[in-house]
Amino acid sequence: MTVQVNGQEVTLSGTVGVDWFDDGFTHAEVVTALAGLDGDITVRLNSGGGIAADGAAIHAALATYDGSVHIVIEGIAASAASLIAMAGDRITMADGAVMMIHDPLNVTYGNSADHAKTIEELEAYATAYAKVYARRSGKSAVECRDIMKAETWYDGDEAVAAGFADDTGEQKAKPIAAYDYRAYANAPKRFAAQAKAKGWSMAKLNDAASSAANHRDTDMNDKERADALAAELATLKAEKAAAEAKAKADLEAATAATADAVKADRDRRTAIMSLDEAKGREALAEHLFSTGSTAEAAKAVLALAPAPVASETPENYEAARMAGAELGGGGDKQPDTKASWAKVVARANKRFNK
Repeated sequence: MTVQVNGQEVTLSGTVGVDWFDDGFTHAEVVTALAGLDGDITVRLNSGGGIAADGAAIHAALATYDGSVHIVIEGIAASAASLIAMAGDRITMADGAVMMIHDPLNVTYGNSADHAKTIEELEAYATAYAKVYARRSGKSAVECRDIMKAETWYDGDEAVAAGFADDTGEQKAKPIAAYDYRAYANAPKRFAAQAKAKGWSMAKLNDAASSAANHRDTDMNDKERADALAAELATLKAEKAAAEAKAKADLEAATAATADAVKADRDRRTAIMSLDEAKGREALAEHLFSTGSTAEAAKAVLALAPAPVASETPENYEAARMAGAELGGGGDKQPDTKASWAKVVARANKRFNK
């Protein structure tokens, strides 16, 4: 099952990045779906996890989508899927839905250097994931890493209390997506039992891959089998490197786009507030900026606004008093009667008693 789009709703169901149990979605499919949408969207998520790199890339794609993203966890959001959920401007847990946060997992075949490389990659992903969870929940990255290491499971109310969701919905949760939940240390027993009953087995996937490899090797000698295995490992490593490079590029592009957007917004505010028409109308100018007006549009609106009233400073008052009393034009124009001074006082009182 690929990504499903129905109007402004996007459904992400199954394993992240692969199709292990006849259901899944990839980063490329999500990006393609988002490219055809405009405006606010609802993402319905039901996934037991999958590939860490795809989870990071899908999170970046949703986090930089030009519109509000409401993520509804309909059954489960575990592992990489929980990171995807963090991209929501609003996160709702369906009634009975669960979320699981843990350190990323991987399987390595090879020598000690290969295993060391995997450890390095997993630590990098774990650090990045912890920062995302921290931004969402308000916790520190260290606290979130502890939560990840403990493989923590949440129901709806617990996810809201922990800051990983915003609210719970009245809609009943859908059945959890297919996944071998026995691979997780603290999975609810009913999930592990369901995986066993339905044949959601990582072991079967590994056995099938091994059987296919053995079948191909039937007519090979030792050298040919070794060469074939080396070639297969090289291909897998290349594919993995390409996926990681793409995920990194997507994250960098998203970060750059965000920085550009922030700079453009600051420049727009500076342009509006520095307009001559904004002088004395700063509150209106600030409002026009906050509602998305361009500098040109703001200038036109500000030009039509009432002229600003000068502040009643002592200097302004003195200038007005002198002008009103006709005392600024020289000694030959200065009044010397009580009536003239009475007018001065009357004007001043009128000005300050409005």
